[in-house]
Amino acid sequence: MSAQKALAGGVFDVSIGDDDIAELRQLVDDIGRRSFDARLGHRGLPEQFDQALWANLEDSGLTRLTSTPDLGAGPAELATVLRGLARRAGAVPLAETDLLAAWLAQQAGLTPPPGPLTVAIADAKPAGSRITGAANDVPWTRASAAVVLAARSPAGVHVAVTDAGQVKITDGHNLAGEPRDRVDFDTPVHRFRLLDASVGAELLQRGAWARCVQVIGALDAAAESSVSHTRERVQFGRALSTFQSVQHALAAMAGEIERARAAATLAVAAATDYGFGTAPTEYAITVAKVVLGRAVARVTAIAHQLHGAIGVTAEHHLWLFTMRAQSWAGEFGGTSRQARTLGHIALGAKDPWDIIIGANLAG
Repeated sequence: MSAQKALAGGVFDVSIGDDDIAELRQLVDDIGRRSFDARLGHRGLPEQFDQALWANLEDSGLTRLTSTPDLGAGPAELATVLRGLARRAGAVPLAETDLLAAWLAQQAGLTPPPGPLTVAIADAKPAGSRITGAANDVPWTRASAAVVLAARSPAGVHVAVTDAGQVKITDGHNLAGEPRDRVDFDTPVHRFRLLDASVGAELLQRGAWARCVQVIGALDAAAESSVSHTRERVQFGRALSTFQSVQHALAAMAGEIERARAAATLAVAAATDYGFGTAPTEYAITVAKVVLGRAVARVTAIAHQLHGAIGVTAEHHLWLFTMRAQSWAGEFGGTSRQARTLGHIALGAKDPWDIIIGANLAG
């Protein structure tokens, strides 16, 4: 399946056609649209887990897409699903379940239960025969059938699967209202499997990749809402979209989104071609996180300006997308942190030109 088409779409895209990923894209959009329409007017802070959406995704075989070997799915397919759900503000932990928790459990030889999963990343504190720790900003803890613990130490990363009832959960949420909890655990050592530190690094890389893909979906939704609003809203006897200043704003928004899409598509292509945990993929994800982080602020500002007063109300759906984009851009390494990482990669290269073209990164 073509990685170049995985993130295709959006209100400004006129080239999308009948490609090899079109059926999956349409399926996800149909499922996401039904969920969005059903919950319109019933969203608030904190966000509530969408059990009906999860059931539909599960019935369609989309909740463990890449962690089920028999399905033969890869990053391109998962990117299409994640973008499509983000475009409809889907309130389910699909990335956490498939790309992070289920994968990490498999690496440790553990079998998580069916249903939604989440992953809690913390620094391990060995205490005799137990390992304790506290993980912050853990997504969807109370909605998950199990929590996969990733406790980092100088020896590597300690992995265990535990029930949400066996950890202490302090509720929290991000700007969009999605659950981001603090999880404190005190678990016997024998329940953990010790893995190499590189597994922990890949886990963070996977999380950053997922957020890049999801941000594209949220920005596409914000753009679609902005175009629709400016076409329908009449001021001084004319649709807002006919004013040159509004057209300039929409053009600036389109430029930011397509630049971000190109960077995110590079990350999808790298993960497809090289796999996660490799230098080319790390480079592509770092670039995407920096580009997306800068684009989010600009697109969000333009979208709310174009919507006017209604765009800043909780009753309007715009905030479902802009606040998700703002929150996701800062997770698994914010823009400043990723920019520093990119700087380290550039300084460590034998030839700076290699960094510009993404060559000789496999070492």
